This record gives sequence, structure tokens and C-alpha cells, in this order.
Amino acid sequence: MDEKQALSAFAALSQETRLRIVRLLVTAGPEGMPAGAIGEAMDGASSSRMSFHLSHLEQSGLVESRRDGRSIIYSASYPALSGLLEFLMRDCCQGHPAVCSPVVNKLVACCEPAKDATHA
Repeated sequence: MDEKQALSAFAALSQETRLRIVRLLVTAGPEGMPAGAIGEAMDGASSSRMSFHLSHLEQSGLVESRRDGRSIIYSASYPALSGLLEFLMRDCCQGHPAVCSPVVNKLVACCEPAKDATHA
């Protein structure tokens, strides 16, 4: 990700509803969510309001859409989100890995699969 793309992504995320949408779509996973369900999760926001915010996020590259019958399904663009994180952290440690370790460790910890209690 270059600086221009990062600025576009940060501009899109600098609005509360759009930030909430991205976080919702990240938790929804690759299968995404229909626009109507996203609107309901955003306190019943109108379809025109959701369309405005989702369009902004899609233009920034943080969200992708696909048609499924009559529905439009939105999902987080994981490559773009990863690129944004990498852009922020690219030069963080300057030869001192302890600077980046806390963030990297937290990301790794949240990505570990849940342990199944029945197989413990």
C-alpha cells in the first residue's frame, strides 16, 4: 500500500459509522453480510445512508461487494486491511523488534483458533 492509498483508507475510517461497518464486516468473515443486515446492525440506518457509507468504503478499497440474487453482499477486503497495517508498521522497529512485538503478539493471539473443549 502506498501513501495515497493509506490516506484514502484513513479518510474512510475517520467517520464513526464507516469504522463500525468495517469492524462489523471483519467479524462477519469472508462471507460478508447483506447491506440490509449491515443497516440493521448500524441502529437501523436507512438504506440511503448505508449506501453512502458503503460506497465510500468500497471506493477506498477497504470493502468489496458482490451480487447474490437480489442482495448485495459486502465483505471486508482483508488484503487492503493487511496492507494498511503493514503500511503503518513497516518502519516501526528500526532494528529494535521489541518495539513492534506487543502489537504483533496481540494480532497473533487474536488469530489463534479457539481450542475445542471436547478435544482437550
